[in-house]
Amino acid sequence: MTTKIVIVGLGGVGGYYGGMLAKKYADNPDVEIYFVARGAHLKKMQENGLTLITETGTFQVHPTLATDKVTEIGTADYIIMTPKSYDLDSTVEQIKPMVGASTVILPLLNGIDNSDRIRALLPGTEVWQGCCYIVGRLNAPGVVESSGNVHRFQFGYEHQQTDERLRAFEQLLKAADIDAYYHENIMHVIWTKFFFISATASLTSYFDVSFGALLTDETRKSTLLSVLEELLAVANAEGAGIDRTVIDKVVHQLEKLPFETTASMHSDFKAGKNTEVHGLTGSVVKLGKKNGIATPTYDKVYRELCSRMKN
Repeated sequence: MTTKIVIVGLGGVGGYYGGMLAKKYADNPDVEIYFVARGAHLKKMQENGLTLITETGTFQVHPTLATDKVTEIGTADYIIMTPKSYDLDSTVEQIKPMVGASTVILPLLNGIDNSDRIRALLPGTEVWQGCCYIVGRLNAPGVVESSGNVHRFQFGYEHQQTDERLRAFEQLLKAADIDAYYHENIMHVIWTKFFFISATASLTSYFDVSFGALLTDETRKSTLLSVLEELLAVANAEGAGIDRTVIDKVVHQLEKLPFETTASMHSDFKAGKNTEVHGLTGSVVKLGKKNGIATPTYDKVYRELCSRMKN
């Protein structure tokens, strides 16, 4: 029986993982890989395949089909979603024709509530949780590059009855040389990553500074520690089981990175683009209210960032 895997969004994340899958299973009749993309990027992939530049070489890969018409694909077994969080609702609407009774959806997006949002839009569908650590970018239409030699793909399912299908999917990914790990406590993994992403994206955008500058000024550093404390309270109210050492780990991570590095959300704010502020900042405010936890610093930062989006 053929396994049909669809990658929706072929940017740096989806392009790398989709490319690795297409490379491995190109001549395997039991696994079909589909790319869902749009515009010039899709046109190039339809003409020449996807050029995947990695640390170990450059490859030209060809999926079973690259399309923007999901009805051409039919019902999928697995749908890996990699859009920005602000495009999640429209992407779910797009993939509906591919969702059947046994379809699994696996989002790889920044944020903490993506799987819940998908379940609300597609009741009864099995939606796993995932996150990844990867440095990838879309260089040009049809060309994706990964760098930094970090490609970790982590996933799980908090509502699992059995892990047989999860472990089989892990092996399918590993066979394609993807650094994949199935975690029984996936929400702990996702929350741990979210600590760094949410705090740094929110505050580099709020103060309009780089990562390094968050630590060189007492006001900025105390604000950072304040949002991390609020985040810790909210995360553990949600059952994440995060230890206090996560706060020091975030600070140490900032110290190790190049001073001028910044968050993609900060870059989007500076460029006047759409941003992930609701998913990375607003979601903490929302979960704080849900759990009766005060988040005054997050509230202030979120209000300010929302006001800038309106101006």
